[in-house]
Amino acid sequence: MVSELPLDQVRTLLAVVDEGTFDAAAAALHVTPSAVSQRVKALEQRTGRVLLVRSKPVRPTESGAVVVRFARQLARLERDARAELGMGGAEEEATRVSVAVNADSLATWFLDALTAVPAEPRLCFELRREDEAHTAALLREGLVMAAVTSASEAVAGCSVRPLGKMRYLAAASPDFAERFLHGPLSRTLPRAPVVTFDRSDELQDRFLRRLRPEAGAAVRHQIPTSEGFLAAVRAGLGWGMVPEIQAGELLRTGRLVPLAPDRPLDVPLYWQQWKLDSPALAAVADAAARTAERALRP
Repeated sequence: MVSELPLDQVRTLLAVVDEGTFDAAAAALHVTPSAVSQRVKALEQRTGRVLLVRSKPVRPTESGAVVVRFARQLARLERDARAELGMGGAEEEATRVSVAVNADSLATWFLDALTAVPAEPRLCFELRREDEAHTAALLREGLVMAAVTSASEAVAGCSVRPLGKMRYLAAASPDFAERFLHGPLSRTLPRAPVVTFDRSDELQDRFLRRLRPEAGAAVRHQIPTSEGFLAAVRAGLGWGMVPEIQAGELLRTGRLVPLAPDRPLDVPLYWQQWKLDSPALAAVADAAARTAERALRP
């Protein structure tokens, strides 16, 4: 049984995934496209798995994602080691930290976490916005080093820690409530227009099913930004589930009215990251945990 993954082949696979084509990877690695193809084929033979879908751009298979994640972790460890050894100016470069984060966290508390990270080591943040139910997939595919996610089960090779709960409240503008919501919510709300973030946003449907299991909204508006979503609800385009920490002032001043204040939806959030002894990643994780403790519900 072969027990080693040749590093040149692993790095080549990562280059193909990052660059999108064999030719582009060859240019980035300063080798021929034939050499790139041979290395990838050799790695597939060694692992006994197909690692790439030969599309344009190429994308890793499930097995390929495992190798890609390993390659990124290896590159992270190598860079940290070079920085500690003072080799090749690595210590002078900003360290890139890639994080997948949901839109509502990004619009409310997560940027505060990034500003709370100590000045050293010098960091460069690369954020990927995705629904909290899907951020773990980016971590699994090796596209990010950490994720704010609703997944409590650790991705393979990752650690997980709870951050707190993001509370959502069903809300609408006073004019919208006056126009559409006469009578019991279980009867009137499914008939009223609703604002959703995108096709994967299920919060509004979850709330409706609490009122009536078979309920579903008829008219659905998609507003794919957290700030735009809140503005649309405030303008009366529809009702929606708004984050308590984002809409608190609007609710206190009556510019938004809570539709069922005794029926909030709490979404637990977790921090997942690679199991690496990386000072940069540890600094971001600690800042995220401290900030979330202040901003989110326990």
